[in-house]
Amino acid sequence: MYYQPIFDNSANRIYKYECLVRIKNDKEIIPPNAFLPTAKKAKLYPEITRIVLRKAIKKFADLKYNFSINLSIEDIHDHETAQHIFYILRENPLVAKKITFEILEEEGIDNFNEIYTFICKLKSAGSTVAIDDFGSGFSNFEYLIKLNVDYLKIDGTLIKNMDKDEDIYFIVQNVVKIAKKLNMKTVAEFVHSEEIQKLVKSAGIDYSQGYHIDPPLADI
Repeated sequence: MYYQPIFDNSANRIYKYECLVRIKNDKEIIPPNAFLPTAKKAKLYPEITRIVLRKAIKKFADLKYNFSINLSIEDIHDHETAQHIFYILRENPLVAKKITFEILEEEGIDNFNEIYTFICKLKSAGSTVAIDDFGSGFSNFEYLIKLNVDYLKIDGTLIKNMDKDEDIYFIVQNVVKIAKKLNMKTVAEFVHSEEIQKLVKSAGIDYSQGYHIDPPLADI
């Protein structure tokens, strides 16, 4: 488990940590894009999600910080994984209120009713929900309205180029305006420099995440 801070731009403090998974061996730390595709083919991916959830709850139970966990559409479709998530939330009602589940937007939504029902159950348990990587996949504003999520994480491919392309900055500004109209908080991913952080704040984005704030950490 690695943990990357998410910075509150209004309060000027770390608000939560995103829980990330790595493989660690004697020589290197292996990032998820190097092993998750293989894990999916080997049908090990659901168990990774369950392990991350259990470890994260144990880690943050007595910490002051909130935390977030990534979920794929595949996780939601997997009945056993979904039921395991709801069981863990019922067993840990106080910690459940500290969790944000980040649904990966890049994979798209092919069964709206199933996703909507899943999100409603998460929120009924006290957790919050984010759409992750918004701007990289389907970016369907109709879904965004209907899903009633709490956070919108703006994809790093947009954020990291705001200082080089005025059109991208304009797009980000308008995404933020739409999110505010829908009562969603916004998170900027891939904040890699002070210049980007200044633009993130000027665009009205609520939270920042990236190497300028801190890289993923082996411990908190």
